[in-house]
Amino acid sequence: MANLKDLRLRITSVKSTRKITSAMKMVAASKLRRAQASAEQGRPYAERMQRMVSELVSNLPDIESAPKLLSGDGKDDVHMIVAVTADRGLCGGFNGSIIREARNMIIDLKGHGKTVKLLCVGRKGRDGLNRDYSDAIVDTLEGLTKTGVEFSSARDIAHDLIERFEAGEFDVCTIIFNRFKSAISQEMMVQQLIPFPVPDDAGDDAETDNQGAMYLMEPSEEEILEDLLPRNLSVQMFRALLESNASEHGARMTAMDNATRNAGDMLDDLTMTYNRTRQAVITSELIEIISGAEAL
Repeated sequence: MANLKDLRLRITSVKSTRKITSAMKMVAASKLRRAQASAEQGRPYAERMQRMVSELVSNLPDIESAPKLLSGDGKDDVHMIVAVTADRGLCGGFNGSIIREARNMIIDLKGHGKTVKLLCVGRKGRDGLNRDYSDAIVDTLEGLTKTGVEFSSARDIAHDLIERFEAGEFDVCTIIFNRFKSAISQEMMVQQLIPFPVPDDAGDDAETDNQGAMYLMEPSEEEILEDLLPRNLSVQMFRALLESNASEHGARMTAMDNATRNAGDMLDDLTMTYNRTRQAVITSELIEIISGAEAL
């Protein structure tokens, strides 16, 4: 059984830990409100941009003459995976879910004879994948969400991916991120960015939405897509960063709330054990005093 001094030290330690987790919970809750608002405001714009590009693609007479970001390079031998995680931990399974999904994708692609490259957005993704796939990591980007998500950061990542694609470094690019649903729930998202995925029902959706309307475009669809596809890539990357940032704060708030509750429960148990031990010590000392008095 632990002595009273050890129990007092443990109680003091748990109280300090509870103060820290409670403060982290409040900070995460404060950041979550802003991050959630940004993610929810950016979501309709990104979805409409994706839909608009799909409608333009459906009107193309020939995909082969389309921009390279749409038609691809005709190969799918080298895959680039963009894993969006956090720079810090203490956010439950937020980072672990991204790392597991990236590992599963790498194993599956390598099983089909593909070459895999990794772009880690966030230090935790690099740390989790570095041991087994250090040779596949081409770059790691940190600190993008430290003071909030900026569109310039997403645009820079998109431009870097386009330059690598045009240089022939990869054939297909896919991003993995957590989509914010609530403070206690995130949805894993796997989205192909390059080449732009053409939905099978794009033409049907366009005809239904436009009620069969025909449009004359100036300049042509190819020229519009040449300018629009890089913009769409930046918007989709910005959306992924916004969703991931909101998901991170929600996961951290939930994890710190659970940690604070667990610290409180542990503190109650330790306090009860301390009181029982103290009472046992007092009782033992009284027995010794009474026994000594009776011996005299």
